Amino acid sequence: MPQRDRYHGIVHDALVADGWSITHDPYTLGAGSTNVYVDLGAERVIAAERGSERIAVEVKSFLGRSSAADIEQALGQYLLYRGLLARQEPERTLFLAVPHEAWEGVWSSALGRVALDDYRVKVLVFNIEEGSIERWHS
Repeated sequence: MPQRDRYHGIVHDALVADGWSITHDPYTLGAGSTNVYVDLGAERVIAAERGSERIAVEVKSFLGRSSAADIEQALGQYLLYRGLLARQEPERTLFLAVPHEAWEGVWSSALGRVALDDYRVKVLVFNIEEGSIERWHS
């Protein structure tokens, strides 16, 4: 099993408070004999006639020594997981969960904008102190 990110519990609880049901903790994706683990899988009912919305969430703290290295690692994981998810459960959307400070710093930088724009990274921004979701960026 993978080691949980520092903010795993905060994001878990923020999703529940936002009306999501946690369906996987972690969400296992397989590729041959190798498994990788997205931090969370969640679902919420949209409306009785429309069914449900399903997501997978990879939590990242962005507390490393280099913002460039943090983006490289997060982007690599995100793209790998997104590809596997598209093959195994294409109706589930992958989000990268990042704290507000990382969104305002790392992801608002020129390097972060390239990652967001060129690779269509979907981001869930959370507030560490309030334990809440601030925004969804698609």
